[in-house]
Amino acid sequence: MTLWRPAYVGVGSNLGDSRRLVAAAIDRLAALPATRNLIRAPLYRTPPFGPVAQPDFVNSAAGFLTTLGGHALLAELRTIERELGREPARVRWGPRAIDLDLLVLGSERRKDDTLTLPHPGIAERAFVLWPLADIAPDLEVPGVGTIKALRQRVSAAGIERLA
Repeated sequence: MTLWRPAYVGVGSNLGDSRRLVAAAIDRLAALPATRNLIRAPLYRTPPFGPVAQPDFVNSAAGFLTTLGGHALLAELRTIERELGREPARVRWGPRAIDLDLLVLGSERRKDDTLTLPHPGIAERAFVLWPLADIAPDLEVPGVGTIKALRQRVSAAGIERLA
């Protein structure tokens, strides 16, 4: 029997035509093998995270069902990033054309050299929580809490819903 699990991906861009890149990334998520029922969050303008001076981001999120395992899904996300022009990071938390983060995959909890689930820092990042709250407010982040509860703990400063 095939096991379909819900997956949630954060999408962001702050270089080039960010709205177009975020939309293109989400379209490509919808076309992934072994996935179905994609839902997409609205776009948000958010301040950059971390110490690097850079333009604001356009962020969104997508949720879908998949039979892909965590590593296979992560590999698909990295392929989409490369195809949409992401270059290797020169500095941590620096600007990027596109960023896809696997946030949650079912109830899976793991930490290895290439994948941590749920995504670390999800509870403190408004640019993740605002879009996720639009599509999955009652999502239980394994070992962390619901998106709705987590969102109440972070500031909305600088966040603007675009569409």
